[in-house]
Amino acid sequence: MRAVLVLYFRYFLQWDDNLSTAIYHTFVALCYLTPILGALIADSWLGKFKTIFFLSIIYTIGQAVTAVSSINDLTDHNRDGSPDNLSLHIALSMIGLILIALGTGGIKPCVSAFGGDQFDDDQEKERTTFFSIFYLSINAGSLLSTIITPTLRGESPHFKQRCYPLAFGVPAALMAFSLIVFVLGSKLYKKVKPEGNIMIQVFKCIGFAIKNRFRHRSKEFPKREHWLDWASEKYSKRLIAQTKMVLKVLFLYIPLPMFWALFDQQGSRWTLQATTMDGKIGILQVQPDQMQVVNPILIVLMVPVVDGVVYPLIKKCKINFTPLRKITVGMFLASLAFVAAALLQVQIDKTLPVFPSAEQSQVKIINLGYSDAAVQFNPQLHSVNVSSLMSTDYLTLENSQLQSLTIKSGSNALSQNIKLQGGSRYTLLVKNTFLGIFAGLVFDNVTSKPEEGNNLIRVINNIPLTLNISVKDISFGSMPYLSVSNYELMPGGSKYGFVRTSIPCVVGVRDFGYGGVHTLVVNGCPNYTLDVRYFDDIPPNSVSIAWQIPQYFILTCAEVVFSVTGLEFSYTQAPSNMKSVLQAGWLLTVAIGNIIVLIVAGASGLSEQWAEYVLFAGLLLVVCVIFAVMAYFYTYIDPNEIEAQLDEEEEKQVNDNPEVSEKRVEADSQL
Repeated sequence: MRAVLVLYFRYFLQWDDNLSTAIYHTFVALCYLTPILGALIADSWLGKFKTIFFLSIIYTIGQAVTAVSSINDLTDHNRDGSPDNLSLHIALSMIGLILIALGTGGIKPCVSAFGGDQFDDDQEKERTTFFSIFYLSINAGSLLSTIITPTLRGESPHFKQRCYPLAFGVPAALMAFSLIVFVLGSKLYKKVKPEGNIMIQVFKCIGFAIKNRFRHRSKEFPKREHWLDWASEKYSKRLIAQTKMVLKVLFLYIPLPMFWALFDQQGSRWTLQATTMDGKIGILQVQPDQMQVVNPILIVLMVPVVDGVVYPLIKKCKINFTPLRKITVGMFLASLAFVAAALLQVQIDKTLPVFPSAEQSQVKIINLGYSDAAVQFNPQLHSVNVSSLMSTDYLTLENSQLQSLTIKSGSNALSQNIKLQGGSRYTLLVKNTFLGIFAGLVFDNVTSKPEEGNNLIRVINNIPLTLNISVKDISFGSMPYLSVSNYELMPGGSKYGFVRTSIPCVVGVRDFGYGGVHTLVVNGCPNYTLDVRYFDDIPPNSVSIAWQIPQYFILTCAEVVFSVTGLEFSYTQAPSNMKSVLQAGWLLTVAIGNIIVLIVAGASGLSEQWAEYVLFAGLLLVVCVIFAVMAYFYTYIDPNEIEAQLDEEEEKQVNDNPEVSEKRVEADSQL
């Protein structure tokens, strides 16, 4: 459902690009903050299985509420498809998204850890394979949903508006179905019982160690190997050792959020970038939110290749490609992906129209006559010759200097004063008739390219009859001679047939592409074939959406070596009773990454999107170097081996001193 979420904000709730991006990343951040709650519930109270079950119910309800929030009154909706009672839809949307964040965030740290629990200690290879298959399965689902959900979102043929209720409702139904399937396998699972409120014990242990060290700072006490050893007066050696393991890994996580700050912009900035591109790839018509499908496709293809071919080859080359080195390479590749996105944005910006400033106006001339015309903007600002049934590009005029215009065509001439509104565009219609020169100035009320890859189309009747003209399903009504219709919104990437009811004529079709503004001049019906001239007021998107594939490929390579490795690293470096806690810590880096997007994008003040991409790439590159230094000094541990040694020491103490056994039983009961 995230595939269409930013477009739902942008085009249904009518928020601008910046607010849509901000709310999107706030939602994602919340989804990755709540895993702390899920880990606490799983490890301390319900266990992983029950936590997944109950929070999945909340998840499903949230999806259903979001689907309901997107239902518009089809009998009474605005022309742009936005709801009339906007505040109600926003409120329901926020409630639904909060419930989704609680549900999905709550189960995130439990699902992968629950899967890891199904393996014994001597099944390390099988567990590693599981994490790869687990990540592959996630992306297989993402692959299907990123293709299907934008298709469900597509415009309803009956109501001519986006069908977000279906796009959100189908995931809700599938989530309910998946919950049933999960519960049916209950008897097959190995369910590790919760071992007490371990997270609170960890916080208390850390707090006591700091307090105790501060209390004895001025006294002479034997130096301790680690600052957490100052908690030994109150807490067991096992808890202190486990806390050391967790903090050691969490410290290493500090630079990681910057990776996610870039990665999760696939669903926001990169999707919005796709709306300014040509969605046609060969015979395929690709929606902007469907481009996100490139990531899961590549994941499904690359994970087996990397695990089965790349890593073994690296090992044969006797290169010690440790998990932390893999994560470092992933961060570097993500930085390169945003450099690629910046280069693409520069090319897109070159194709965008330049609109006049407040002191300027722009005028485009269309010659509707069958003889050439010369147009002079006085005093000596512009002089252009326009061939018959042709047009010029927009001419930029300084309003303070413009006084009049002169038109000459054939033996006729026309001079008249002219005054234009600053910051506006106009179309000057010129035609040499037997009565003299006709000149009509039309205000073009378009100040930007159409959004979401749509087109704007208007019609001019250049036949001396009153005609009824329609384009696809849009009727422009009864149009007198030399009249100009208003712009009408049409979906991008379609071929439109033109129908004239006044004169029998063969209908022509044309592919308008994506994101263009067009003027259509109906000139006549020679040989019973409709003669229509097409003029681009704003050219359609010309940069192919396929050019986003390289940046998706680089980012996917980064994800394979970063995220899959991170999941396994978090599990293998965690104590047996803190697997979900460390998984929650890993997911917390995703939340902080999305918060970084909000901070950097808001504080940078950059007006150019390519510059923002470069800024994020540079920040991640700096963080990558810092992480590489931290990883160099990290020492890998085997939690099972450490805990086995602690078991031996405790067993020895019990045998040597019966009082220790009583204290141990008492401590376990308190825990």
